[in-house]
Amino acid sequence: MPYFNYIPDIKYDTKPISYPFSESEYVVAKNFFRRYKISDDFKKYAVFFKQYNVSDFEKPWMIANIAYGDPQLDWVILLTNNIVNPLFDWPQDSFTLRKILEGKYNDPYGTIKHYETFYKTDSTGVVVQNKGIIVDQQFYTDPHKYYDSGTNQVVTSPGNEWAKPVTIFEYESDLNDSKKNIFLLKPVYLDNFIREFRTNNKYSDSTDTITSRLKKTGV
Repeated sequence: MPYFNYIPDIKYDTKPISYPFSESEYVVAKNFFRRYKISDDFKKYAVFFKQYNVSDFEKPWMIANIAYGDPQLDWVILLTNNIVNPLFDWPQDSFTLRKILEGKYNDPYGTIKHYETFYKTDSTGVVVQNKGIIVDQQFYTDPHKYYDSGTNQVVTSPGNEWAKPVTIFEYESDLNDSKKNIFLLKPVYLDNFIREFRTNNKYSDSTDTITSRLKKTGV
């Protein structure tokens, strides 16, 4: 069933009463201000999910069709991965990503965003530097010394053996690739998830509640 079928309605006042000459008029619409939060029970246990790598040009509805046999269950994939805005939070295909970056930057392929360290060890495998630390240009150009436990000597090596330049394109590509690793709720737990989602989207009793699926409010 489509996502919007589970979202409750809100009856809001478009023309508040102005004593003593007018009456209120109401419009019923979906209450998009309600933000569903996955329960801790669902997020706590990895057994509920399996990892999935999104392919180029693959959309949520395509994956929902593969995983659950229903493309209209794409909202389950988005919610379980905390994707609020599919336009920006879902991974871009390689062609679209290039077009976005080429439109945003003069030269995304040649412009350096930052410098980043390599994983480096001495001759015996002892780690002398971890990977992925952001450093400045001077760190990249200057030589560095370290103690080699295998030779019992202090070794000097150039900065380009310690770090590398990362272009805007490389940075954005890595960021986009990280979005491709998503989690799919296993089909066996799908009905329970939808049931919990439906329950959490019902209104509790109050003076504004008309039904569990409809409440009234003023502007």
